[in-house]
Amino acid sequence: MSRAVHRISLADLPMVLWSTLGRFERNSGWILSSHVAMSLMLALFPFFLFVVALAGALSNDPDADRMVGLILSLWPDAIAAPIAKELRSVLSNGNVQLVTLGGALALYFASNGVDAVRVAITRAYRDIDPRPFWKTRALCLAFVLVGGTVLLASLTFGLGLPAYFHLVAERIPEPYGSWIENRVLKTSVVLLLLVLGVAACHIWLPGMRHRFSEIWPGVLLTIGLWFGAVWGFSLYMAHFANYSATYAGLAGAMAALIFLYLIAAILILGAEFNGALLRRRDGIED
Repeated sequence: MSRAVHRISLADLPMVLWSTLGRFERNSGWILSSHVAMSLMLALFPFFLFVVALAGALSNDPDADRMVGLILSLWPDAIAAPIAKELRSVLSNGNVQLVTLGGALALYFASNGVDAVRVAITRAYRDIDPRPFWKTRALCLAFVLVGGTVLLASLTFGLGLPAYFHLVAERIPEPYGSWIENRVLKTSVVLLLLVLGVAACHIWLPGMRHRFSEIWPGVLLTIGLWFGAVWGFSLYMAHFANYSATYAGLAGAMAALIFLYLIAAILILGAEFNGALLRRRDGIED
């Protein structure tokens, strides 16, 4: 006998949000956020090395600066600047080839970050993942491969956009024209990547497959809260935080880790929101 399906109205959203916060706390959301943040931090440099190796296999002159700038463009400047500096240093001195042991290790370690997200989102949906280890690891490796390819494709796609934005900006008074030509272009590309990436995580990473109609509320909530978190954390770093007094030379790394912790918590919260919506739709009590 199938369960009755309840339509979710705007009047239900306060209860759904309250249930989401309760689910996040009961499912050890903060602990999982720290696990995801640490895994992403450890996977950040291997992912860049893999992407550069992939770009090197496709081109003789990969533009590492554009890759770093695209991925870190929405990070708070106080965090992105030291990370970008270290990334450029590693990328300029390294010589990772796609088919060498170094390239394979970079691919594997980068996939650990994806696997941490998979575990967190699966628990948020309260799914049971029946897939064996080799299949989930292959999925995480595929995410890194596809992510690197999409990143390179977005850079290529972005080469043709500036001309169009320049034509539009010429007809708009300054300083708005320059703002549209520079900031809107980069934000549009990054926003598209974020939507595609978060949606892919919700559709393919959990143990059970969910339709796009079931996951889009959490995706939009995640993206919206991420932009708010970037703005709020930028203000916090500019006016209140003084990590150098506590962590000395590790200040940049610790600030990035705390930022990723916040980003991971929002990602899990978005999955919890979808889980709460699905359970309320199906008439299941938390």
